[in-house]
Amino acid sequence: MAKVIVVTSGKGGVGKTTTSAALSTGLARQGYRTVVIDFDIGLRNLDLVMGCERRVVYDFVNVINGEAALHQALIKDKHTDNLFILPASQTRDKDALTPEGVAQVLEILAQEFEYIVCDSPAGIERGALMALYHADEAIITTNPEVSSVRDSDRILGILQSRSRRAELNMEPVKEHLLLTRYNATRAERGDMLSVEDVKDILAIPLLGVIPEDPSVLKASNQGLPVILMEESVAGSAYADATQRFLGEECPMRFLEAPKKGLLQRIFGGQG
Repeated sequence: MAKVIVVTSGKGGVGKTTTSAALSTGLARQGYRTVVIDFDIGLRNLDLVMGCERRVVYDFVNVINGEAALHQALIKDKHTDNLFILPASQTRDKDALTPEGVAQVLEILAQEFEYIVCDSPAGIERGALMALYHADEAIITTNPEVSSVRDSDRILGILQSRSRRAELNMEPVKEHLLLTRYNATRAERGDMLSVEDVKDILAIPLLGVIPEDPSVLKASNQGLPVILMEESVAGSAYADATQRFLGEECPMRFLEAPKKGLLQRIFGGQG
């Protein structure tokens, strides 16, 4: 039975698409047939991050409108076996998604794939609510700042009351916290919330901490999921998070500031 995972947040710009690309790639690399869907109708960034923007002929909305078959719109990932991308439309608006159309597409995909990763738009507009509604598991992606965490708390309330699982009185959506763009040195100085602060506010299990890393932007510009940049700290952190998502024991890294060397202690300098 396929599992539907929604990658969501209350605030934009926290790394949802980076996370969707990394997680879906990580699952596929573990041998699971995986599809990742861009629900951000009108913007469409997932195909850029996955490096397949030139291959887009048909999209999610074309399939819902009966203008193309699902297999025509699915793009096979060029980096990873077992991984497919269903891009969003860049020319339609959010109302192009219909509840019936989304449900039908997910139903068909569930017959072929083990994991369906939904890259949700930020906030609670139509595309986001559609993605949230069908979730079996949710990865709440947040930055260590008050406004981002507060908005994520609102998303948790929607998951717990307006998802299909809540509507049908089923077992609740399984929630995971992913803290992105974390800088342990700045957290120690009080310039951003600490991991413990965020965990206390949201009170859901911590899946991973993704440190600030210029490799994320570099990977995005190259059309490469950052998890494939194995020498990068962000790529390593996403690989760890994937292992934890699959139920494996994996120590949490990148939580503490690096120790200063002797010269740094003598001459100062901040991270």
